Amino acid sequence: MPASRRGGNTRHRRDRRRRSATRPAAPTEGAFAVQIGLIGLGRMGGNMRERLRAAGHEVVGFDPRPEVSDVGSLPDLAAALEAPRTVWVMVPSGEPTRNTIATLATVLESGDMVIEGGNSRYTDDKPNAALLAEHGIGYVDCGVSGGIWGKDNGYGLMAGGEEEHITRAMPVFDALRPEGAREEGFAHAGPVGAGHFAKMVHNGIEYGLMQAYAEGFELMQASELITDVPGVVQAWSRGTVVRSWLLDLLVAALKDDPDLDGLEAWVDDSGEGRWTIEEAIDHAVPLPVISAALFARFSSRQDESPAMKAVAALRQQFGGHAVKRSGPAGAPGDKAGPASGTGG
Repeated sequence: MPASRRGGNTRHRRDRRRRSATRPAAPTEGAFAVQIGLIGLGRMGGNMRERLRAAGHEVVGFDPRPEVSDVGSLPDLAAALEAPRTVWVMVPSGEPTRNTIATLATVLESGDMVIEGGNSRYTDDKPNAALLAEHGIGYVDCGVSGGIWGKDNGYGLMAGGEEEHITRAMPVFDALRPEGAREEGFAHAGPVGAGHFAKMVHNGIEYGLMQAYAEGFELMQASELITDVPGVVQAWSRGTVVRSWLLDLLVAALKDDPDLDGLEAWVDDSGEGRWTIEEAIDHAVPLPVISAALFARFSSRQDESPAMKAVAALRQQFGGHAVKRSGPAGAPGDKAGPASGTGG
């Protein structure tokens, strides 16, 4: 290791030893404790750091906000980790992610590995992997679903990359996924790009599911026969074929605001629904439900719609996304998208 790295961040190394003496739990059964760097400590990344530490792993986190960061810079992050390093990137997609990958190519070393877990478009993965490969650095792309509830419930993970890299990162994946059978919360979806492609499709399906629940809510609200719409929705949550976690979240939203009067019928889209439909066009695969759900979001920005209030409420419930409150003082809409996996 270069001398500049050996001497870097002595204070963090002392803090690391103190944390090691008070770890709250052992790693997942059958796994072993590992050290990992985590870049991006927003809604998702911050909770992931807590879940990994609770499983007994050592996490060194970096974020531009010094009050939540463990180190002051990406070079400091590299200096605080022992080779071979594993670094998980959890920042907004597009330029922020590409710039982070480019910087890591200069501060990491041959034999290190990067896991990119944001909501990136899968077409960015091969260029990212190629850039890192020039420096002997491995690359895995990982779609992450679970929203703000993942810290307690675990995250659904879809990874793309070489088998050796997936195996090396498995203790981290096992700590992040839900308890139970690995295959029910983690999939090695294929080569580089497959993880983000799978997450893209996941989010497209999410669009359609939310839209169906929202339209049913609006129809019942419009009927004079149904006098307890929240009660009906709650009654669907056990025993029926439409029960799901999303439905449970709609029940929670309606308990707080039975008519959703506190929300404007305005719903953003981050791009993954659009990407899903573009891929469907390229492959000549019909996606009428997902397409209609995306177009419904467009219409939500034009006219008041009870259905789109329900979609807005669902996104706030599962992802902590910003909403527009009704009235002249409505907050700006969330531009981070349906970030089941964004860093925020």
